[in-house]
Amino acid sequence: MSVYDLLVIGGGINGVGIARDAAGRGLSVCLCEKDDFASHTSSWSTKLIHGGLRYLEHKEFRLVRESLIEREVLLNAAPHLIEPMRFVLPHHQGMRPAWMLRAGLFIYDHIGGRKALPSTARVDLRTSPLGTPLADGFRTAFEYTDCRVDDSRLVIFNAIDAAVRGAVLKTRTRFVGGQRSEGGWSITLEDQKGGRQTVHAKAVVNAAGPWANDALGAFAGASIRKNLRLVKGSHIITKPLYDHDRAYIFQNADGRVVFTIPYLNNTTLIGTTDEPYEGDPGKAAISDEEVRYLCASVSEYLKQDVTPDHVVDTYSGVRPLYDELSSADASAVTRDYAFDVEADDGVPLLSIYGGKLTTYRKLAEHALEKLKPFLPAMGAAWTRGASLPGGEMAYAGWSAWRRGARERYAFLSDPVFDRMVRAYGSRLDDLLKGVTAEPDLGTHFGAGLYEVEVRYLVEHEFVRSGDDLLTRRTKLYSAMSPNEQEAVCAFVDRLQTATGCAA
Repeated sequence: MSVYDLLVIGGGINGVGIARDAAGRGLSVCLCEKDDFASHTSSWSTKLIHGGLRYLEHKEFRLVRESLIEREVLLNAAPHLIEPMRFVLPHHQGMRPAWMLRAGLFIYDHIGGRKALPSTARVDLRTSPLGTPLADGFRTAFEYTDCRVDDSRLVIFNAIDAAVRGAVLKTRTRFVGGQRSEGGWSITLEDQKGGRQTVHAKAVVNAAGPWANDALGAFAGASIRKNLRLVKGSHIITKPLYDHDRAYIFQNADGRVVFTIPYLNNTTLIGTTDEPYEGDPGKAAISDEEVRYLCASVSEYLKQDVTPDHVVDTYSGVRPLYDELSSADASAVTRDYAFDVEADDGVPLLSIYGGKLTTYRKLAEHALEKLKPFLPAMGAAWTRGASLPGGEMAYAGWSAWRRGARERYAFLSDPVFDRMVRAYGSRLDDLLKGVTAEPDLGTHFGAGLYEVEVRYLVEHEFVRSGDDLLTRRTKLYSAMSPNEQEAVCAFVDRLQTATGCAA
C-alpha cells in the first residue's frame, strides 16, 4: 500500500495549487482526478486574473484586496500565461453615476498595492478610437488594467511543478471512498478500466469543486456542514466585434456586468451569466435564454446588434460557491472561499468551498496553514516569490526574453511563434531542442500544430487523449477542421499505445 502525507482529490486549479505547495514544503503528496486536469470549472472561466471590480459593491474589500495583490504575484510567476489588458468601462446614463465609477476605480487602483500595472484613465469616447464601436450617446468611459490568462495552462503548469517537486499525480483516477484507519485515511481509488487500489494518507484535501459534497459523502463518518451553491456561468464566442485590442466591461440593469474580450483566432469572448444549477456539473450547457441575454447585453452598448447568428462557439461551467445566505441572488453569492475541517481522532479531512482562479495560490497557503497542526513536518510557505515553469524571467524580463526567442526561432511564422511562446514561455527551448528549421517540426496537422509539439505534450504534459491536447493544452480545436482533429486524436492514440499509457 502506498503511504502519503497528503491526498488531494481534484485536479482543478485549487487541487493542483495545493499539491504543488505541499510538495514544495517537503510533504509526500498524491493527487487524483477523475478526468483530465482542468476538465471542468477551471477551463470554462472568463480567462481573467482580476480583482473583481464589481465585488466592491458587495463590500467584499478583503477579497478584492487579496485578489489584486495576487494579480501581480501571479503576473510575475507566469508572465507567459498572464498578460495585462486594458478594460474600457463606458458610463451608462441610466445606471451607476460617473462619480461612483471613478470612486470605485480609485479604490481598485490603490487597495491592492498596485506596482507594475498602469492606473485608471478617463476616456473621451467622442474622440477616442475606443468609442468607435459603441452606440451613439456614450460620451465618457474609464479605462483600467486587469489581466487575462490561459486558464487550463495555468492549471497544467501547477501540476507540472507539483510533479517536479515529487507529487504523484493520477488522472483518469476516481476517488471511491475513504475511512479513518491507523492514524490516517484509507482511500480507495479506481482507474478508468475499473481497477482499484488503496492508498493511505495522514490527511486529505477535498478539492473536488462542484462535486465537493459528493466526495465528502463518500467518507465514512463525515458530515456535510456547509452549503455548496452551484451556479452556471456561460460564455459565447462571436465573430470579431471590433478591431482593437481592448476589452469592454458593460453594466447591465440587473446589476451584473458582461465582458467582451478579444479572443483566439480573431474572435470575441462574451460572458458571463450567473444561473442556479442543478444536476451533473459535467453536463452543463448554455441555454437559448443565456445566449439571448448575452447578445442583448452587448447590443445595448454597440452600434451593431449582436444576435445568435454571430455566435461561433459557446461553453458553460459550474462554479462551486460557498453560500452563507442560500436565498441570495446567484450573482450576489460571494466568490470568496471557505474551508471545512473535520479532524476526528486527529485525522483531518479539509473540504474547500468556493474560490476563483486569481486567489488559488493564496487559498493553497491558507489550506496548508489549516493542516499544519496535523502535519508538523511541513516546511514554510514558499510560493509567493516562486515562478511557475516557463516563467523564470518574471514580468520585468518577459519582453526581452521574448525578443531573444523570436530571433532563435525565426523559422516559425508569427502566429505559430506567438501562440507557442505564450503557451510555453522558457520551456519553448525544451520543446524545440534540436529544431533549427521548419522541416524539423515534423508533420503539420493544421492550425500551426506540428508533430514535435504533439510529442512534447504527450511526454511532458500528461496528455492522454486528443481532447486533452486540442481542448485544454493548446485550445486549437476550434481552429481545426474535423479531419484535422481526427488526425491529431489518432496520432495521440498511437503514441499512447506505443508507451503503454493508453487512456
